Amino acid sequence: PSVTPLRGAPARTAQNMDLSRTVPTATSVRSVPVKLLWDNRIVINNHLARARGGKVSFTHLIGYALVRALREMPEMNNSFAEVDGKPNLVVPAHINLGLAIDMKKPDGSRQLVVPSIKGAETMDFAQFWTAYEEVVRKARDGKLGVADFQGTTCSLTNVGGLGTNHSVPRLMPGQSVILGVGSMEYPPEYQGASEETLTRNAVSRILTLTSTYDHRVIQGAQSGEFLRRLHQLLLGEDGFYDEVFRALRVPYEPIHWSRDISTNHDEDISKQARVLELIHAYRVRGHMMADTDPLEYRQRSHPDLEIESHGLTLWDLDREFATGSFGGEARFMKLRGILGILRDSYCRTIGIEYMHIQDPEQRRWIQERVEQPHVKPPREEQLRILQKLNQAEAFETFLQTKFVGQKRFSLEGSETTVPVLDEICEAAAEARLEEVCIGMAHRGRLNVLANIVGKSYDQIFREFEGNIDPRTVQGSGDVKYHLGADGEFVGGTGSTVKVSVAANPSHLETVDPVLEGIARAKQDVLDRGAAFPVLPLLLHGDAAFAGQGVVAETLNLSQLRGYRTGGTIHLVVNNQVGFTTSPAASRSSLYCTDVARMVQAPIFHVNGDDPEACIRVARLAFEYRQAFNKDVVIDLVCYRRRGHNEGDDPSYTQPLMYDLIEQ
Repeated sequence: PSVTPLRGAPARTAQNMDLSRTVPTATSVRSVPVKLLWDNRIVINNHLARARGGKVSFTHLIGYALVRALREMPEMNNSFAEVDGKPNLVVPAHINLGLAIDMKKPDGSRQLVVPSIKGAETMDFAQFWTAYEEVVRKARDGKLGVADFQGTTCSLTNVGGLGTNHSVPRLMPGQSVILGVGSMEYPPEYQGASEETLTRNAVSRILTLTSTYDHRVIQGAQSGEFLRRLHQLLLGEDGFYDEVFRALRVPYEPIHWSRDISTNHDEDISKQARVLELIHAYRVRGHMMADTDPLEYRQRSHPDLEIESHGLTLWDLDREFATGSFGGEARFMKLRGILGILRDSYCRTIGIEYMHIQDPEQRRWIQERVEQPHVKPPREEQLRILQKLNQAEAFETFLQTKFVGQKRFSLEGSETTVPVLDEICEAAAEARLEEVCIGMAHRGRLNVLANIVGKSYDQIFREFEGNIDPRTVQGSGDVKYHLGADGEFVGGTGSTVKVSVAANPSHLETVDPVLEGIARAKQDVLDRGAAFPVLPLLLHGDAAFAGQGVVAETLNLSQLRGYRTGGTIHLVVNNQVGFTTSPAASRSSLYCTDVARMVQAPIFHVNGDDPEACIRVARLAFEYRQAFNKDVVIDLVCYRRRGHNEGDDPSYTQPLMYDLIEQ
């Protein structure tokens, strides 16, 4: 036989295994249903795929539950030591969790290393997840140091990935307990059953946990209680999953454990009706759970959107139901798939109000376009968005640096306005419209003039230096952020359309009826009838849109034969403050856009920090206007990085908001 001396890490592992034989251990075993763990992990990873990226594994969640159980039962973290030949109880200052990592070498051999996460009890789940991944990365890259192995107080090993049901791992000297995690399998008697049988009988996969502990300092009752606590946490007791969701900023409440509701045939039919009620509820109320605020994180929920309110439980998630008019060509879908599409459509970073529209054709038009699985935009579109964001940001940064303290009413905090306008103008150019007429107040006007209309930087900078051409109408001394301009927009595909910005005083919404008149006059001159080749595009502030009567008056004229312009796109730059007044103190309505419901306009609320969602909404709004010649509203929820103007310090009037902005 061939004999090869063990060296390095393998030799150290062999020595540790020998030393482990000196530790008198015992093992407790407990089986846990993983249905809730499984389902909440799906929700978490769906959110991460749309947000920061990355994936949470079952071991991440089990490891965090282990740390929380140890934090609540610190005696399970105590170890034994012999000092001067006498037995001693060691109470560590921290929970240093060792992770058993199996690494496959290029020659096919395997190596086991157990580095540890230091001070795990001080971390929330996001920090624990990051620390876990960092330890694994260092192990894979061969960059572990001696310090990574020192001070381990307990360990976690997951042999379930190899199909092992459960194991009794070795406990190293100086450690208190090692948790063994087995495979997630259906009970043996159900492993030959069909998926339909499993879902109808509410059969969950089972996970077996083993607690191998140092019997000199930990007793069997303590170990049993420890596993029971782990069981409770993995079933979501005491807000375990709520804590995880908060740490990852998942904007929804987690799925909660409940028992299945047994049904007969008649009750199955009733349950089908309740699923259709749930679909309708999301269409009506889904916007109330949408994550549209870029400043404040909170878990959103609404009783009408909870499956329990409709007599459904987590056990129904894998059961199939008829979809009715929902889901395109799919006649039947699992409830999990139905909820996934509903949340993607109505509860991510876009919230849609449209069920107040009485025309079923318009409602169906919106449903057909939004009730689809999420698809990322192509790379070319992403690069275009990035380019426009960079242009908007660079413009504001330069002005702030070069002309310190001068009023310009910047778009900082709401830079996504520029890509949104770019997308609308691009769509107008592709549709061969004659012109896009823009009306807006002073906030962001300079940025729009530069990056949408094409006004030269040279002219804008000269105006900052006070060199306004005295031969122009505005040369009488009007300020630069009241001025209008005309230009030609060139899209990414080379298509062009005329674009103009109407001049406007500081009276905010004064321009609304003026712009509608400009657009109507140009359409009358072109005389193309119902083609409506001139697109009115109005930008509003949130406080002004809700508070100024001229907005409602202009909306009320929008469908009258003598005043109609074929539909206006209203873009509300909602920075959540009116001068120094918060929304709660400035209006009684839930949204600043509620006034638009009077003309049955669809309203798209969108998170300004998700530019891809903003572009999708911009395209959808334009297509709706073209299809139905009606007004449509985009509520771009963002924030104002500076004060009302660049000379104001907003920390006095909005200290809480600007503390969030600074973060």
